[in-house]
Amino acid sequence: MSIQAINVRNQFRGKVKEIIRGDVVSEIDVETPWGIVTSVITTRSVDQLELALGSDVVALVKSTEVSIARL
Repeated sequence: MSIQAINVRNQFRGKVKEIIRGDVVSEIDVETPWGIVTSVITTRSVDQLELALGSDVVALVKSTEVSIARL
């Protein structure tokens, strides 16, 4: 499954392997079949997406930015 409503070609499905929470931003490591993809997103987004270890996600990569979508 991929997200069709977003115009990003580089979509990597995976599972959250590690979350390093900070006060404002958090680091999310996503394990994909092609390796680990790391995203730095706001801690508020981590909470709103209810991300936890093992969550199924899609890492959306555009240039040097990596976004996370909860599946």
